Amino acid sequence: MPASQSLFRFLKREVLVGEHEVFHRTLREELEGSCESVLDVGCGANSPLGRCGHRIPHTVGVDGYAVSIERSRAARLHHEYHCMELMDIGQRFAPKSFDAVIALDVIEHFEKPEGYRLMEMMESLARKRVIIFTPNGFLPQDVWDNNVHQLHRSGWEVYDFELRGYRVTGMSGWKPLRGDFALPTVRPSRLGSRLSILTEPFATRFPQHAFQLLAVRDMEAS
Repeated sequence: MPASQSLFRFLKREVLVGEHEVFHRTLREELEGSCESVLDVGCGANSPLGRCGHRIPHTVGVDGYAVSIERSRAARLHHEYHCMELMDIGQRFAPKSFDAVIALDVIEHFEKPEGYRLMEMMESLARKRVIIFTPNGFLPQDVWDNNVHQLHRSGWEVYDFELRGYRVTGMSGWKPLRGDFALPTVRPSRLGSRLSILTEPFATRFPQHAFQLLAVRDMEAS
């Protein structure tokens, strides 16, 4: 392939993209076509899985906040719902009962020991893949939307996942360019967002410098 075409493909895929487009595309690529069933742990009211869930035959949303479950159900993001404590998924669902188990912006809401226990349960339920999305390091966040589960209690680093056999990709650009709720730290926000997107190719390849981490464990290869 000519160098000019390679450069254009690189720019189109990684630079000329929208806000958080790389994350959503990567999530789709990990799930679509290979996973027939997905358990969305801590699905919230507007799970990113909604962007590709219609291409997955069966998705199950689990959350401990009833209001989030009601909003997600109204939007028809999942085929099935359970309002329950997330730490009870190991008792509610049978081992290896889903192709993939995901937790997007969830594990940081637990103390570190509980977070590891949640990971163990997710791994026990997944036949093919476990996917975790979380800030890189500790990002303070208080209660909001009257949901006490939104408090951040732990921070997770690349090595926390790599030591358990996960492959880790950096997301959302260079860490200093985003802050609370992944909003740009540079103003105006449109400029800050574009600057962050321009750093995505660097952050993707060097996750220790990224704002967020996408960790994937292939259970069949474990």
